[in-house]
Amino acid sequence: MAQVIDAARAGLMALALALALSGTAHSDELKPYQATYAGIWHGMTVAISQLKLEQTGDSWTFSSRSEPRGIGRLAADVFPPLQVSVVRVSGGDLQPLSFKSSGGSASKTTDLNYDWQARRVTGTYEGTRVDLPLTPQVQDDGSVQLSLMVKLLAGRTPTTVQLIDNNSVRDYQFAREGDARLSTPLGEIATVVYRSQKANSPRVTRFWCSPERGYVPIKVEQTKGSDVQWTLEIQSLTR
Repeated sequence: MAQVIDAARAGLMALALALALSGTAHSDELKPYQATYAGIWHGMTVAISQLKLEQTGDSWTFSSRSEPRGIGRLAADVFPPLQVSVVRVSGGDLQPLSFKSSGGSASKTTDLNYDWQARRVTGTYEGTRVDLPLTPQVQDDGSVQLSLMVKLLAGRTPTTVQLIDNNSVRDYQFAREGDARLSTPLGEIATVVYRSQKANSPRVTRFWCSPERGYVPIKVEQTKGSDVQWTLEIQSLTR
């Protein structure tokens, strides 16, 4: 179960990476959107996830709500019921302000707060106390998506992301692999394929992004060798 949970978390991170690859405009053109995905595990749909980005005054709120299906009701930790990240965009960079995630149990709850004056991020991460130095590279499962997006819209291409994991950070690398056309509920869509991989991990996550739809991910899939761990497939999109 721990491997499944880690895989699902990586899946949300991969969605974040994919949604971030949108870009030839300026950072002030960051736009709200809402997308729904089917979470497939071992050939069965175990969750429906709705991702939403909205502007809230001088900050942005990114939320992910997942509703279990079938056996997914017995494994609520796989796709967290709710994740909410609040961020601020300043000078072409993104600063996370807070992140909350509720899992299937109290031990899977995360609550992080960022103090940019003191340069510390504190709180709890799935039962572990967090107190880390805060640098511009540090992000969480929610803010990483918008951080990459803002960088790309500003004409910068990141190659490494530092993601909070318990009371530490882990490096993720990503790169472009090629092009592909996918048949989806939205019709046939041309996509660009990217891959993401945590340092020293055997798991590889690929995501298919649509240039015509602002590089929103159409499909996300994680593999371990030749074994497909899980797949996320788009069901609807509003921008």
